[in-house]
Amino acid sequence: MRRPRAREPGGPVFVDSSGWLAILSASDRHHVSADAALRRLVADRVRLVTSSLLLAETHRLVLHRVGIAAARSALDRIGGSGHVDLIFPTREHHAAALDWLAKLDDQAITYADATSFAIMRSLRIVRVLGLDRDFATAGFELIVR
Repeated sequence: MRRPRAREPGGPVFVDSSGWLAILSASDRHHVSADAALRRLVADRVRLVTSSLLLAETHRLVLHRVGIAAARSALDRIGGSGHVDLIFPTREHHAAALDWLAKLDDQAITYADATSFAIMRSLRIVRVLGLDRDFATAGFELIVR
């Protein structure tokens, strides 16, 4: 597993499952802007970071919405990309996720999102390619709207 490079323009970008779904689905209303953002980031050689939890979320949603072959293709495209660092949450991320859930206990934040916040903080990532407003609530910058 590679670590994001420290001196990228704007730093690495975290990709949420909502971003992956918009990128993968041409019928998604955010597809054009999400796909353009991804292409721009790749062209600028910005490291993309996602987690195994979000990969699982993406796989599940594609599996039930589109089917087995599309879900497998999504895994291959994301996991096989040389542009994406796949992070596996640690015990420390778990503990920090529980802290995020306690801090934002008036919000309906999922454990996967709270773990994403913990990973982002641990890697000093401030931008996210995704559509989930929970990231903005937690103080991160959404680059697709």
